[in-house]
Amino acid sequence: MVILVDENDNPIGTMPKMEAHEKAMLHRAFSVFILNANDEVLLQQRANDKYHSAGLWTNTCCSHPHPGEDTLGAARRRLKEEMGMEADLQFVFKFMYKAPFDNLLTEHEIDHVFIGKTNQLPVINPGEVASYKYMKPEDIKLDMEQNPQSYTVWFRIIFNEFYKEIFTHKLAV
Repeated sequence: MVILVDENDNPIGTMPKMEAHEKAMLHRAFSVFILNANDEVLLQQRANDKYHSAGLWTNTCCSHPHPGEDTLGAARRRLKEEMGMEADLQFVFKFMYKAPFDNLLTEHEIDHVFIGKTNQLPVINPGEVASYKYMKPEDIKLDMEQNPQSYTVWFRIIFNEFYKEIFTHKLAV
């Protein structure tokens, strides 16, 4: 189940996740960025059997809070479930996006973005994650310009704002 929201991120109901994606219903989501002591971003490659964006590179983890679950708590939970990691997370910003996929599903989300810092190495859940790597933000930016098809839609949207917030304004983590 996902939390359906209005354009101001106010909850208006719940719906099964697949139905929300089939009907392009606006719902709440979150994305987590983990940085290490070298300010490298931990990227995950989505598992090859994911129902959309399989095998693409994206931020450290992302998902949806359960009904009744606060978004920060959900972000911590999924970081542990997907990457086997724990970190203090800080809310950075949220944004709304809508992205249709070839399989007739649509992501229509208000995405809450969190960052954290840790040198703990991931212990990936192979049902969620195929691989991981650390990259300097400048290298991600360049690679995304040269190979946009290798990254998830939401990561391409988030990354520009993330880059500006973290590396232009030196947001403390």
